[in-house]
Amino acid sequence: MDKPVLTIFYQFNPWKPTIGGIQTLIGNFIKYAPSEFDIRLVGTGTSVSQTMKGWQQAEFAGKEISFLPLFTLENDNVRGLIPTTVKYSAALLGRCYASDFMHFHRLEPTIATRHWRGDKTLFIHNDIQTQIEGRGDKKTILWRRFPDIYYTLEGSLIRQFNQILSCNNNAVGSYQQRYPDIADRVAYIKNTFDGDVFKPLNAEDKLAQRRSEAISRGLSPDTSFVMFAGRLHPQKDPILLIRAFAALKQPNVHLLIAGDGELALAMKDEIAKLKQEQRITMLGATTSVQLAKLYRISSAFVLTSVYEGLPLVVLEALASGIPVVTTNCGETPKFLKSDSGIVCSERTVESIAHALTRILLQPEKYPSYACVKTAAPYSASNVVAQVYTQMFYRWETKKLSTVS
Repeated sequence: MDKPVLTIFYQFNPWKPTIGGIQTLIGNFIKYAPSEFDIRLVGTGTSVSQTMKGWQQAEFAGKEISFLPLFTLENDNVRGLIPTTVKYSAALLGRCYASDFMHFHRLEPTIATRHWRGDKTLFIHNDIQTQIEGRGDKKTILWRRFPDIYYTLEGSLIRQFNQILSCNNNAVGSYQQRYPDIADRVAYIKNTFDGDVFKPLNAEDKLAQRRSEAISRGLSPDTSFVMFAGRLHPQKDPILLIRAFAALKQPNVHLLIAGDGELALAMKDEIAKLKQEQRITMLGATTSVQLAKLYRISSAFVLTSVYEGLPLVVLEALASGIPVVTTNCGETPKFLKSDSGIVCSERTVESIAHALTRILLQPEKYPSYACVKTAAPYSASNVVAQVYTQMFYRWETKKLSTVS
């Protein structure tokens, strides 16, 4: 049977634990792909022998896919001297992996694809303008040092895409304003969580599992947990998170940090400097199954980011029944309800610590069902299905026009 082919391009290996919302989103697009589509993924390998094999048939999330590792990448959680995006883009030059549909999650690799024929979609995961032009640490993104070059590159590549989808409404507006001739191609898309994995516990089971987790970590059975998950990167400002938690005066509260990245060592130094070794645990890279377990037993999830799109970890935490404390950035403040979390008025130690204190002291104001209800519209099974339905319609329409 003739099937449309979707090829997804991103610099990761889906069978290796990795940190990032993009990876999670791609996983959802594979898992919830309808049988009418053939799925291909152009990613990276974990060994030279794997990379040399070329296209390989493999199973991911219960789906048979074709996988092509372009080069070997041992750890994509930490940036190297040469950015991974540069390596990935260079590996695509001179090749052609065009298909009926192509999904891209970075702009730079599409330098190599502008002449490929097919239906191309670019996913924008942050408010790029804020990301590039914002103040603060220029290491959060390399293009902060060369904004003019980025916008020139973007302008030369953007018109090759049939769709430009962003999970950030500000980014949608920015692209429509910068490129009015293709404004109709730019649209908002909801980020997603996997409802099969992220779901809440009832109160009795949550208490029992929380106590069990605390005892297994050598903590008091009455310990409550606060969660963070994400890349340990300047964008997320995890140093601010540590300082805010150190300022928290609530007893028997423990911070779990799931993730890896370039700030890991600096964070360990900060934890030691603030004498928080007994109150904070760094878990390293963590699988989605492990994350789901930790979300369900936690009292709150906290995010101290400088900028964001719509963080998948926020949706996962809410779907697991726990409220969110967030800085005022990205899409989260636009949909978070008063009974499912707190948006901090300032990105400061005091503001974040105060918000956490409110949730810890009055958990009844942030019930599990309210958190789940807030996340429900972002379920991957619904959102991804809608995207594939639209793709299949475009494919059939194109076939009919070719025949006629």
